[in-house]
Amino acid sequence: MLIETPTHRPGTPETTTTASRRRHDDAPDTAALFARMAELEEGHEREAVRDELVTLWLPMAHRIAGRFRDRGESIEDLRQVAALGLVKAIDRFDPSRGAFESYAVPTITGEVKRHFRDRMWALRVPRRVQELRNKVRVARRELTQNPGSPEPSVADLATHTGLTEDEVNAGLEALDSFSTLSLDAELSADDDGYSLADTLGAADSSYDVVVDRESAKEGLRRLPERERAILYMRFFEDMTQSRIADHLGISQMHVSRLISRSCARVRAEVLGQSTGNRGSGGPSTPA
Repeated sequence: MLIETPTHRPGTPETTTTASRRRHDDAPDTAALFARMAELEEGHEREAVRDELVTLWLPMAHRIAGRFRDRGESIEDLRQVAALGLVKAIDRFDPSRGAFESYAVPTITGEVKRHFRDRMWALRVPRRVQELRNKVRVARRELTQNPGSPEPSVADLATHTGLTEDEVNAGLEALDSFSTLSLDAELSADDDGYSLADTLGAADSSYDVVVDRESAKEGLRRLPERERAILYMRFFEDMTQSRIADHLGISQMHVSRLISRSCARVRAEVLGQSTGNRGSGGPSTPA
């Protein structure tokens, strides 16, 4: 016949079953401390109890932070964020509502997730777009969890999430926008490789010419007719000062003085108007 043999040695206390153990070794029994803190008024004694609770539950916060390692953030920073979530959980916990661990775990986890959502993006992305990214990411994982499942289309993702196709496209774009790419990053592996900076356009100097012309236009209109004619012949018809002088029947020195005076007048009007616009707090508009 079969005889059931004991699993523990004689003379030693029998070990407790798994069901009777706490779920984690870092979940201390602090019900009395929470009850005491709830009865205390603000002051040094309450702060001391609060600090003791933080110390006792800190290992659990570090364990939760460890779940998010290898996601682009150092474990030290994640532990700091988890510790902040722990402090918030202790301050908000009501001992009459149940066990602290059941309240603290989602609070700390939410704090760490919020850190990734708000701080880990290389560029500031609106929360709405971040939420679309998360919905699309989860939906794509659910639709491809079975082996051999094809990559879901935008329409499939929209149907699964209840989003519009435009919202799905925004979420898909955000999936690839969590981190930035250096301008020096190589985009081609061949010998004629080029960087991202090589694909970017340069500023067109013609824009400055257009801005200058528009700014000077009104000042030129206010010049006397002869001075406008001299400037036109000099800068648009590319005539020398000697030819202008012969054409108008005046000396070359006089032509030189008129050109310098006219340009200085137009420049002063343009600069004066720009300074006035900035001083009044309004945008600088072309003259």
